[in-house]
Amino acid sequence: MENNESESYFSPVYEDNHLLVIEKRPNVPVQEDASGDPDLLNVLKEYIKVKYDKPGNVFLGLVHRLDRPASGLMVFARTSKAASRLSDQFRRKAVEKTYRAVVVGNPPDQTHLVDHLWKDSSKNVVSVVPPSNKEGKRSELRLKTLSRSNGLALIEIELITGRSHQIRVQCSHAGFPLWGDYKYGDGNQPQNRDLALLSFGLGFDHPTQKERLSFKASMPKEEPWKSLPFGE
Repeated sequence: MENNESESYFSPVYEDNHLLVIEKRPNVPVQEDASGDPDLLNVLKEYIKVKYDKPGNVFLGLVHRLDRPASGLMVFARTSKAASRLSDQFRRKAVEKTYRAVVVGNPPDQTHLVDHLWKDSSKNVVSVVPPSNKEGKRSELRLKTLSRSNGLALIEIELITGRSHQIRVQCSHAGFPLWGDYKYGDGNQPQNRDLALLSFGLGFDHPTQKERLSFKASMPKEEPWKSLPFGE
């Protein structure tokens, strides 16, 4: 795969013998799905194969996920040892993850959202359910508002739990859906918008070295992001 072609799917941020950290483009599936569109995992395997002249099948471990419509930082493991140790960090919640999003409405300056979420896997839709629903999973996040403009707000989110579609569902349920979210928004947003959700900060221990790695994504330069100051 040529470099200019791969740029439409990701941009590399950091790589060594054990890790590959990238910024994913919006609307790229992380794994193969029913759409048949090129997926990030296979695109990255081809990138490594060509760049490092690797024969045969390339190993690349998927240790976490990001919704197809979202963009931003992801880490992949280039060795089985790295995959095992990174997966363990995610299980132990030793990985720092922050997100930024543009929402429609007026979120609080700071808030802590706790809901119980249930996923209908047959429809790939997540709903807020009462705490008494045994199938619901407790879901928590903290957020702060960085800036506001013309009915939109830029927020930063710290995920305490990592549920499917969690940020999108909890923000929508709280009254400030994400910009460009047709699935969980109010239904009035124009089509052909990229979801304004960015995996912004990622921190973890290097799987083989005694070093803490920390990354921040570049902020998108298009609307709606460019109308809102970034904050600290």
